[in-house]
Amino acid sequence: MTSYTSLLDMKVYFFISVLLLSLSCSEKQDKTLPAEQSLSESVYASATIQPDSLYNVYAVVSGILDDVLVKEGDVVTKGSPLFQIINSTPKLNSENARFALELAKENYNGSAAILSSINDEIEAAKLKFKNDSVNYFRQKKLWEQHIGSKLQYDTKKLSYELAANQLKLLKNKYDRTKNELQTAVNQAQNNFNTAAIATNDFMVTSKINGKVYALLKEPGEIVTSMEPLAAIGSANRFVINLLVDEVDIVRINKSQDVLLVLEAYANTVFKAQISKIYPKKDERNQTFTVEAIFINPPEVLYPGLSGEANIIIAKKENVLTIPKAYLIDHNKVKTDEGIVTVKTGVQNMDAIEILSGLTKDTYIYKPTE
Repeated sequence: MTSYTSLLDMKVYFFISVLLLSLSCSEKQDKTLPAEQSLSESVYASATIQPDSLYNVYAVVSGILDDVLVKEGDVVTKGSPLFQIINSTPKLNSENARFALELAKENYNGSAAILSSINDEIEAAKLKFKNDSVNYFRQKKLWEQHIGSKLQYDTKKLSYELAANQLKLLKNKYDRTKNELQTAVNQAQNNFNTAAIATNDFMVTSKINGKVYALLKEPGEIVTSMEPLAAIGSANRFVINLLVDEVDIVRINKSQDVLLVLEAYANTVFKAQISKIYPKKDERNQTFTVEAIFINPPEVLYPGLSGEANIIIAKKENVLTIPKAYLIDHNKVKTDEGIVTVKTGVQNMDAIEILSGLTKDTYIYKPTE
């Protein structure tokens, strides 16, 4: 009997111990009070630094790369020569066009026999016309006085008219030939200009004031219009390319602030501002490209530097917040009164705004795992 009573007492003692331990654990459950603070909501984006106005340099003609006139890191101005390409055909065409132009000008200016010979014919026709004119009008006057024969009069008249027509034809021939020669000069000039442009195309020049960031071809290599020769961009102005997930892009607007951390400057936060939103989605990674401009750029930047950025999409002062870890099912919290539904607002990685459902004096409990 005694042993049975002792066993019962031990069971009661064990039950009370477990109950007390359970109550003790409940009392130790993490709890906190809502706090008032400034809260910023942001969108994460991966970041890459690129020079402004960066572009690939292409040749408009094909040939052999004869000479590279710059080095990587060189600062160039607009129109500066970068590459020399060789191809004998355009040079020969340019020479032939120059010869044709010189010949056309010579013919037009009259130093050749074309216009001068016609002009000599005109002068001879003028003398004949003058002589026939004098003879005709003399014979006409005699005929009016009934002196001479009708045949003589008709003969002089015919000679006069033929001389007039011949002079007119030669003058028309001269004008027509001159116009044709002028047209030939113009055509030769156009052909020469075209050939000169084609020759100039074999010298590749810079389109902007900037810096040479990459050279992609070596002398002796074949050059085509399909392959880039170099990469050139701004020498001192850099932009930040941000990759934003498609679920967040609708929340991004121009002029929003950006907080940026670069791998090369791990302990520094740089400020920037959204300047451009590219509307085309990259189907490979389901992201949109957004461009930002530094407000306080670092002294040294290189193309391709990477980092992480937060785009600030909302910011509030003195709002009631709780740690996000205390939230249950996105809109509930545990209080001394039980589970309470709350209305939330802006949020960041750690805290979330409480619009209604709690006061700053209400204790909330962290959910158990």
